[in-house]
Amino acid sequence: MTQPRLSVVIPMYNEEAVLPLLVARLRPVLDGLGRGYEVVAVDDGSRDDTASLVTLMAAKWPQLRLVRLRRNSGHQAALTAGLHRSRGDYVVTIDADLQDPPEVIAEMLDLAESQGLDIVYGVRGDRASDTAFKRGTAGLYYRLMRRIVGKKMPFGAGDFRLLSRAMVDALRALPEQAPVYRLLVPWLGFPSGEVTYVREKRAAGASKYPLGKMIKLTVDSVISFTAAPLRLAIWLGAVGALACLIAAVRVLWAYSTGAVVPGWTSLSLVVLFLGACQLICLGLLGEYIGRIYQGIQGRPAYFIGSDSLADAEPDEPDFADEPVRQRRGRDAGATRARAGRSG
Repeated sequence: MTQPRLSVVIPMYNEEAVLPLLVARLRPVLDGLGRGYEVVAVDDGSRDDTASLVTLMAAKWPQLRLVRLRRNSGHQAALTAGLHRSRGDYVVTIDADLQDPPEVIAEMLDLAESQGLDIVYGVRGDRASDTAFKRGTAGLYYRLMRRIVGKKMPFGAGDFRLLSRAMVDALRALPEQAPVYRLLVPWLGFPSGEVTYVREKRAAGASKYPLGKMIKLTVDSVISFTAAPLRLAIWLGAVGALACLIAAVRVLWAYSTGAVVPGWTSLSLVVLFLGACQLICLGLLGEYIGRIYQGIQGRPAYFIGSDSLADAEPDEPDFADEPVRQRRGRDAGATRARAGRSG
Protein backbone atom coordinates (compact mmCIF):
# COMPACT_ATOMS: atom_id res chain seq x y z
CA MET A 1 0.00 0.00 0.00
CA THR A 2 1.25 3.47 -0.86
CA GLN A 3 2.23 5.76 1.97
CA PRO A 4 -0.50 8.35 2.61
CA ARG A 5 0.21 12.05 2.78
CA LEU A 6 -1.90 12.46 5.93
CA SER A 7 -2.79 10.23 8.87
CA VAL A 8 -5.59 11.16 11.26
CA VAL A 9 -5.27 9.45 14.65
CA ILE A 10 -8.44 9.27 16.76
CA PRO A 11 -8.33 7.65 20.23
CA MET A 12 -11.73 6.24 21.15
CA TYR A 13 -13.25 4.94 24.35
CA ASN A 14 -16.98 4.14 24.39
CA GLU A 15 -17.75 6.49 21.51
CA GLU A 16 -20.49 4.55 19.70
CA ALA A 17 -22.98 7.42 20.12
CA VAL A 18 -20.79 9.98 18.37
CA LEU A 19 -19.21 7.80 15.66
CA PRO A 20 -21.83 8.35 12.91
CA LEU A 21 -21.66 12.12 13.47
CA LEU A 22 -17.85 12.03 13.41
CA VAL A 23 -17.67 10.13 10.12
CA ALA A 24 -20.33 12.36 8.53
CA ARG A 25 -18.16 15.44 9.21
CA LEU A 26 -14.66 14.01 8.91
CA ARG A 27 -14.87 12.08 5.63
CA PRO A 28 -15.97 15.00 3.39
CA VAL A 29 -13.12 17.11 4.81
CA LEU A 30 -10.48 14.46 4.08
CA ASP A 31 -11.89 13.55 0.66
CA GLY A 32 -11.74 17.21 -0.27
CA LEU A 33 -8.03 17.56 0.52
CA GLY A 34 -6.96 16.02 -2.77
CA ARG A 35 -4.25 14.00 -1.01
CA GLY A 36 -3.91 10.41 0.06
CA TYR A 37 -4.90 9.82 3.66
CA GLU A 38 -5.71 7.26 6.29
CA VAL A 39 -7.78 7.42 9.47
CA VAL A 40 -6.38 5.42 12.40
CA ALA A 41 -9.15 4.78 14.93
CA VAL A 42 -7.59 3.49 18.17
CA ASP A 43 -10.11 1.61 20.30
CA ASP A 44 -8.86 1.98 23.87
CA GLY A 45 -10.57 -1.09 25.29
CA SER A 46 -14.13 0.18 24.79
CA ARG A 47 -16.93 -1.69 26.53
CA ASP A 48 -19.61 -0.72 24.02
CA ASP A 49 -19.89 -1.36 20.26
CA THR A 50 -17.29 1.21 19.21
CA ALA A 51 -15.00 -1.38 17.59
CA SER A 52 -17.88 -3.11 15.80
CA LEU A 53 -19.17 0.19 14.40
CA VAL A 54 -15.71 1.16 13.15
CA THR A 55 -15.40 -2.23 11.44
CA LEU A 56 -18.75 -1.75 9.69
CA MET A 57 -17.82 1.77 8.62
CA ALA A 58 -14.45 0.60 7.29
CA ALA A 59 -16.25 -1.67 4.83
CA LYS A 60 -17.57 1.48 3.08
CA TRP A 61 -14.57 3.70 3.84
CA PRO A 62 -11.33 1.99 2.72
CA GLN A 63 -9.09 4.63 4.33
CA LEU A 64 -10.44 3.83 7.80
CA ARG A 65 -8.28 1.58 9.98
CA LEU A 66 -9.08 0.04 13.36
CA VAL A 67 -6.32 -0.50 15.92
CA ARG A 68 -7.61 -2.25 19.01
CA LEU A 69 -5.80 -2.20 22.35
CA ARG A 70 -6.19 -5.28 24.53
CA ARG A 71 -7.25 -3.22 27.54
CA ASN A 72 -8.11 0.33 28.51
CA SER A 73 -4.68 1.96 28.71
CA GLY A 74 -5.60 5.65 28.87
CA HIS A 75 -5.86 8.55 26.46
CA GLN A 76 -2.11 9.25 26.16
CA ALA A 77 -1.33 5.56 25.60
CA ALA A 78 -3.97 5.40 22.85
CA LEU A 79 -2.40 8.47 21.25
CA THR A 80 0.99 6.75 21.43
CA ALA A 81 -0.37 3.63 19.74
CA GLY A 82 -1.93 5.71 16.97
CA LEU A 83 1.22 7.78 16.39
CA HIS A 84 3.40 4.68 16.26
CA ARG A 85 1.04 2.96 13.82
CA SER A 86 0.50 5.95 11.55
CA ARG A 87 2.19 6.02 8.13
CA GLY A 88 1.50 9.51 6.79
CA ASP A 89 3.96 12.31 6.08
CA TYR A 90 1.83 14.40 8.44
CA VAL A 91 -0.19 13.13 11.40
CA VAL A 92 -3.19 14.87 12.96
CA THR A 93 -4.42 13.81 16.39
CA ILE A 94 -8.03 14.65 17.23
CA ASP A 95 -10.60 13.43 19.74
CA ALA A 96 -13.80 11.74 18.60
CA ASP A 97 -16.24 14.02 20.47
CA LEU A 98 -16.27 16.74 17.74
CA GLN A 99 -15.39 19.49 20.18
CA ASP A 100 -12.41 20.06 17.90
CA PRO A 101 -13.91 20.70 14.42
CA PRO A 102 -12.49 18.40 11.70
CA GLU A 103 -12.81 21.24 9.16
CA VAL A 104 -9.71 22.86 10.70
CA ILE A 105 -7.52 19.94 9.51
CA ALA A 106 -7.34 21.36 5.98
CA GLU A 107 -6.11 24.70 7.32
CA MET A 108 -3.51 22.93 9.49
CA LEU A 109 -2.15 20.93 6.56
CA ASP A 110 -1.99 23.96 4.24
CA LEU A 111 -0.12 25.97 6.90
CA ALA A 112 2.40 23.17 7.52
CA GLU A 113 3.08 22.64 3.82
CA SER A 114 3.28 26.30 2.87
CA GLN A 115 5.61 27.33 5.72
CA GLY A 116 7.54 24.09 6.22
CA LEU A 117 6.34 23.61 9.80
CA ASP A 118 6.71 20.43 11.83
CA ILE A 119 3.97 21.32 14.33
CA VAL A 120 0.65 23.11 13.90
CA TYR A 121 -1.28 23.55 17.14
CA GLY A 122 -5.03 23.79 17.25
CA VAL A 123 -5.53 26.63 19.73
CA ARG A 124 -8.93 27.13 21.33
CA GLY A 125 -10.01 30.71 20.81
CA ASP A 126 -13.23 30.34 22.81
CA ARG A 127 -14.21 27.88 25.55
CA ALA A 128 -17.74 29.14 26.02
CA SER A 129 -19.05 25.56 25.72
CA ASP A 130 -17.16 24.56 28.90
CA THR A 131 -18.40 25.12 32.41
CA ALA A 132 -16.92 27.92 34.52
CA PHE A 133 -15.17 25.35 36.70
CA LYS A 134 -13.55 23.62 33.71
CA ARG A 135 -12.46 26.93 32.20
CA GLY A 136 -10.91 27.96 35.52
CA THR A 137 -9.07 24.68 36.09
CA ALA A 138 -7.89 24.62 32.45
CA GLY A 139 -6.50 28.13 32.86
CA LEU A 140 -4.58 27.09 35.98
CA TYR A 141 -3.25 24.01 34.18
CA TYR A 142 -1.92 25.96 31.20
CA ARG A 143 -0.33 28.63 33.39
CA LEU A 144 1.43 25.94 35.41
CA MET A 145 2.58 24.06 32.31
CA ARG A 146 3.92 27.24 30.69
CA ARG A 147 5.98 27.83 33.82
CA ILE A 148 7.49 24.36 33.33
CA VAL A 149 7.92 24.21 29.54
CA GLY A 150 8.09 27.91 28.75
CA LYS A 151 6.11 30.08 26.38
CA LYS A 152 6.71 27.60 23.57
CA MET A 153 3.54 25.89 24.78
CA PRO A 154 0.57 27.81 23.37
CA PHE A 155 -2.11 28.76 25.87
CA GLY A 156 -5.24 26.74 25.07
CA ALA A 157 -3.57 24.05 22.93
CA GLY A 158 -4.75 20.52 23.73
CA ASP A 159 -4.25 17.26 21.85
CA PHE A 160 -5.62 18.62 18.56
CA ARG A 161 -2.45 19.16 16.55
CA LEU A 162 -0.62 18.31 13.33
CA LEU A 163 2.85 16.74 13.41
CA SER A 164 5.31 16.05 10.63
CA ARG A 165 6.86 12.62 10.15
CA ALA A 166 10.17 13.98 11.50
CA MET A 167 8.36 15.11 14.64
CA VAL A 168 6.66 11.74 15.09
CA ASP A 169 9.99 9.94 14.69
CA ALA A 170 11.53 12.24 17.30
CA LEU A 171 8.72 11.43 19.74
CA ARG A 172 9.16 7.72 19.12
CA ALA A 173 12.86 7.99 19.93
CA LEU A 174 12.18 9.41 23.39
CA PRO A 175 12.38 6.76 26.17
CA GLU A 176 9.24 8.03 27.90
CA GLN A 177 7.24 5.51 29.93
CA ALA A 178 4.23 7.82 30.36
CA PRO A 179 4.45 10.53 27.68
CA VAL A 180 2.38 13.69 28.02
CA TYR A 181 2.36 15.10 24.51
CA ARG A 182 1.11 18.52 25.54
CA LEU A 183 4.53 19.07 27.10
CA LEU A 184 6.81 16.88 24.98
CA VAL A 185 5.76 18.36 21.64
CA PRO A 186 6.64 22.00 22.46
CA TRP A 187 9.68 20.93 24.50
CA LEU A 188 11.38 19.45 21.42
CA GLY A 189 11.47 22.90 19.85
CA PHE A 190 10.53 22.04 16.25
CA PRO A 191 9.22 24.87 14.02
CA SER A 192 5.58 25.43 14.87
CA GLY A 193 2.51 27.46 14.00
CA GLU A 194 -1.02 27.90 15.30
CA VAL A 195 -4.55 27.70 13.97
CA THR A 196 -7.27 29.24 16.13
CA TYR A 197 -10.74 27.72 16.25
CA VAL A 198 -13.89 27.88 18.34
CA ARG A 199 -14.35 24.91 20.64
CA GLU A 200 -17.76 23.31 20.24
CA LYS A 201 -19.96 21.31 22.56
CA ARG A 202 -19.59 17.57 22.69
CA ALA A 203 -21.69 16.13 19.87
CA ALA A 204 -22.93 13.04 21.75
CA GLY A 205 -22.09 10.77 24.66
CA ALA A 206 -20.46 11.63 27.96
CA SER A 207 -17.10 13.29 28.66
CA LYS A 208 -14.19 10.89 29.09
CA TYR A 209 -12.21 13.42 31.15
CA PRO A 210 -13.87 13.79 34.57
CA LEU A 211 -12.22 15.64 37.42
CA GLY A 212 -10.22 12.60 38.53
CA LYS A 213 -8.58 12.17 35.13
CA MET A 214 -7.88 15.89 34.89
CA ILE A 215 -6.05 15.72 38.22
CA LYS A 216 -4.13 12.64 37.06
CA LEU A 217 -3.12 14.41 33.84
CA THR A 218 -1.83 17.37 35.85
CA VAL A 219 0.16 15.11 38.20
CA ASP A 220 1.60 13.13 35.27
CA SER A 221 2.50 16.37 33.49
CA VAL A 222 4.41 17.75 36.46
CA ILE A 223 6.02 14.57 37.80
CA SER A 224 7.13 13.19 34.41
CA PHE A 225 8.61 16.45 33.20
CA THR A 226 10.34 18.19 36.10
CA ALA A 227 11.90 17.51 39.50
CA ALA A 228 10.79 20.91 40.80
CA PRO A 229 8.26 19.47 43.33
CA LEU A 230 11.15 17.79 45.14
CA ARG A 231 12.49 21.25 45.90
CA LEU A 232 9.32 21.85 47.86
CA ALA A 233 10.96 19.91 50.70
CA ILE A 234 13.74 22.52 50.85
CA TRP A 235 11.29 25.42 51.00
CA LEU A 236 9.09 23.70 53.57
CA GLY A 237 12.17 23.01 55.68
CA ALA A 238 13.22 26.65 55.40
CA VAL A 239 9.76 27.87 56.39
CA GLY A 240 9.67 25.43 59.31
CA ALA A 241 13.10 26.56 60.51
CA LEU A 242 12.09 30.22 60.28
CA ALA A 243 8.86 29.55 62.18
CA CYS A 244 10.78 27.71 64.90
CA LEU A 245 13.28 30.57 65.16
CA ILE A 246 10.50 33.13 65.55
CA ALA A 247 8.82 30.96 68.18
CA ALA A 248 12.12 30.58 70.09
CA VAL A 249 12.67 34.34 70.13
CA ARG A 250 9.13 34.91 71.45
CA VAL A 251 9.58 32.26 74.15
CA LEU A 252 12.89 33.73 75.33
CA TRP A 253 11.43 37.23 75.38
CA ALA A 254 8.43 36.07 77.39
CA TYR A 255 10.72 34.18 79.79
CA SER A 256 12.96 37.21 80.34
CA THR A 257 9.98 39.45 81.13
CA GLY A 258 8.48 36.92 83.50
CA ALA A 259 5.34 36.39 81.44
CA VAL A 260 3.57 33.06 81.38
CA VAL A 261 4.39 31.15 78.19
CA PRO A 262 1.35 29.33 76.68
CA GLY A 263 2.61 25.91 75.76
CA TRP A 264 0.05 23.41 74.54
CA THR A 265 -1.45 25.37 71.68
CA SER A 266 1.85 26.53 70.17
CA LEU A 267 3.41 23.09 70.63
CA SER A 268 0.49 21.37 68.93
CA LEU A 269 0.59 23.76 65.97
CA VAL A 270 4.33 23.26 65.50
CA VAL A 271 3.99 19.47 65.65
CA LEU A 272 1.11 19.47 63.17
CA PHE A 273 2.93 21.80 60.79
CA LEU A 274 6.14 19.80 60.80
CA GLY A 275 4.22 16.53 60.49
CA ALA A 276 2.32 17.84 57.46
CA CYS A 277 5.59 18.99 55.84
CA GLN A 278 7.13 15.57 56.37
CA LEU A 279 4.13 13.76 54.88
CA ILE A 280 4.13 16.03 51.82
CA CYS A 281 7.84 15.40 51.28
CA LEU A 282 7.43 11.65 51.73
CA GLY A 283 4.54 11.64 49.26
CA LEU A 284 6.57 13.49 46.65
CA LEU A 285 9.53 11.18 47.12
CA GLY A 286 7.25 8.17 46.89
CA GLU A 287 5.73 9.44 43.63
CA TYR A 288 9.13 9.87 42.01
CA ILE A 289 10.42 6.55 43.32
CA GLY A 290 7.27 4.89 41.95
CA ARG A 291 8.01 6.35 38.49
CA ILE A 292 11.59 5.07 38.73
CA TYR A 293 10.27 1.63 39.70
CA GLN A 294 7.92 1.59 36.71
CA GLY A 295 10.76 2.62 34.43
CA ILE A 296 12.96 -0.21 35.71
CA GLN A 297 10.16 -2.71 35.10
CA GLY A 298 10.02 -1.55 31.48
CA ARG A 299 6.40 -2.56 30.93
CA PRO A 300 4.89 -1.13 27.72
CA ALA A 301 2.10 1.38 28.10
CA TYR A 302 -0.21 -0.61 25.84
CA PHE A 303 -0.58 -3.87 23.92
CA ILE A 304 -1.97 -4.05 20.41
CA GLY A 305 -4.80 -6.56 20.10
CA SER A 306 -5.33 -6.18 16.35
CA ASP A 307 -4.75 -3.82 13.45
CA SER A 308 -7.06 -4.00 10.43
CA LEU A 309 -4.15 -3.04 8.17
CA ALA A 310 -2.05 -6.03 9.24
CA ASP A 311 -3.79 -8.41 6.81
CA ALA A 312 -2.73 -6.21 3.89
CA GLU A 313 0.96 -6.13 4.84
CA PRO A 314 3.66 -8.86 4.82
CA ASP A 315 4.01 -10.82 8.02
CA GLU A 316 6.92 -9.62 10.14
CA PRO A 317 7.78 -9.53 13.83
CA ASP A 318 5.98 -6.70 15.63
CA PHE A 319 8.19 -5.00 18.20
CA ALA A 320 6.20 -1.75 18.31
CA ASP A 321 4.96 -2.35 21.82
CA GLU A 322 8.11 -3.55 23.56
CA PRO A 323 10.01 -1.29 25.95
CA VAL A 324 12.51 1.08 24.37
CA ARG A 325 15.40 -0.45 26.32
CA GLN A 326 14.65 -3.96 25.02
CA ARG A 327 14.13 -2.69 21.47
CA ARG A 328 17.52 -0.95 21.49
CA GLY A 329 19.15 -4.12 22.80
CA ARG A 330 17.52 -6.18 20.06
CA ASP A 331 18.63 -3.74 17.36
CA ALA A 332 22.19 -3.74 18.72
CA GLY A 333 22.21 -7.55 18.72
CA ALA A 334 21.01 -7.64 15.13
CA THR A 335 23.75 -5.19 14.14
CA ARG A 336 26.43 -7.35 15.78
CA ALA A 337 25.05 -10.44 14.05
CA ARG A 338 25.18 -8.75 10.64
CA ALA A 339 28.73 -7.57 11.33
CA GLY A 340 29.75 -11.10 12.24
CA ARG A 341 28.29 -12.55 9.03
CA SER A 342 29.98 -9.87 6.91
CA GLY A 343 33.30 -10.53 8.62
